[in-house]
Amino acid sequence: MEAVFDNVDAYLKAFGYTLALFLVSGVLSMVLGTFLVALRVGPIAVLRWAGATYVTLVRNTPLVIVFAFFSFAAPTLGIRFTWLDVHIDDYDFTALFGAAVASLTLYTSSFVCEALRAGVNAVPLGQAEAARAIGLPFSGVMSQVVLPQALRASLPPLASVQIALIKNTSVAAVFGVAEATAQMRGFTNDFSSQRLGIFVAFAIGYIVIVEVVSLLSASLERRWRAAT
Repeated sequence: MEAVFDNVDAYLKAFGYTLALFLVSGVLSMVLGTFLVALRVGPIAVLRWAGATYVTLVRNTPLVIVFAFFSFAAPTLGIRFTWLDVHIDDYDFTALFGAAVASLTLYTSSFVCEALRAGVNAVPLGQAEAARAIGLPFSGVMSQVVLPQALRASLPPLASVQIALIKNTSVAAVFGVAEATAQMRGFTNDFSSQRLGIFVAFAIGYIVIVEVVSLLSASLERRWRAAT
C-alpha cells in the first residue's frame, strides 16, 4: 500500500468524487423515486402505466447502457451538461460529472420506486380511506398519511438500494469521472508491482463508506421503531 500512502491526497480526492456522486444521486433518486411511486399508486390510469413502463424499462437496462446513452447518444439529441461548471477547492464538477449523476439518478430511482411501493402496500388500506373521508386530496393522503409510514416500512430495502448506488458509482470511471475506481486504475498502471495493496486499499475505502451508510440506516430504523 506504499503507493497509496505516498499519494494519500489523490486517494482521498478520488473518494471525495465518489461521495459527491453518491450524495447528489442518492438525494435526487429519492425525490424521483417518490414521484414515480406516486404515479404508480395514483388514481389516473395513464400515469400508472407511464410510471410502470419507466420502472420496467430502466430497471431492466444495464447501468453501463444508461451511462453510454448520456455520454454518446444524449448530446446528439441536444441533452448536454455543458452548463455545469462548478469548482470547489480542488474538485471540478463539469459535464462528465453531470452525465454521471443523471445516469445514476435515473437508474437508481426505479429501484427506489419499487422499494417504496412495497412500503405503500404495507400501509393498511383503511388509513388511506380514512384520510380521504376527512377530505384530504390524493396528494395530501400520500404526503401526510401513506408515505411517512411507507418510508418506515421501506427503510431496509431503501438502504440496500443506496448501498448498491455507492458501488455503482464505480461505473463512472469508464466514462471519464475521476472517482475512486478511476484513481485505482491509475495507481495500478503507475505502480504495477503494488497492485494487490492498491486493490486492498481501495476496497477498504468502499467498505468504510458502505458500513457508515449501514450504521446510519440501522440507527434510524431503531429510532423509528422506538417511536412507534
